Amino acid sequence: MPAFEEITRHHDPDPSENLWVVGPPPPETVTIVPYNPEWPRRYDTLSAGIRTALGDAVLGIEHVGSTSVEGLAAKDVIDIDLSVADPRDEDAYVPALERLGYVLTVREPSFHEHRCLRLAEPRANLHVFGPDCPETIRQCMFRDWLRTHPEDLARYEDAKRAAIPGGGNVMDYNARKQEVIREIYDRLFRAAGML
Repeated sequence: MPAFEEITRHHDPDPSENLWVVGPPPPETVTIVPYNPEWPRRYDTLSAGIRTALGDAVLGIEHVGSTSVEGLAAKDVIDIDLSVADPRDEDAYVPALERLGYVLTVREPSFHEHRCLRLAEPRANLHVFGPDCPETIRQCMFRDWLRTHPEDLARYEDAKRAAIPGGGNVMDYNARKQEVIREIYDRLFRAAGML
């Protein structure tokens, strides 16, 4: 388990790093849709496929992001965190995931050796990290907090909707809601006695 300091610190990727494996994706309009009760079932199907394809290489798998929070409007994209022994050892997991239709799109050594694979149908982002990664812990804590704190769930949904009119890509959208996300993290870390 990482130290509280590692979990509570906001880790920003190195801005000079070229994270795109096959070039940046085409521009994508960010669309928020009402919560869909099918999202957990979609995650269950996807995670079962990943577990079958990778077997013992799966050290952990979690449904994260907005589709993992009942009642929260979101982009219609399932976010999954996958923990493997070493994300740098792409041969240990990428070929098997490619056979399922996933495409390796992001490689971020400066951000916990993060890898992201994208599935076109159904739309999913598979985030790969190492064991006990602070980012995986943070994302699960954020998800669990929103599930039990309706006032922050509403605040976050408002921030998501306010971030859309700025246009740009998904990263621009994410940057515009970052202040509210960090405020919520501050509250949940303090409540957990980590700050």
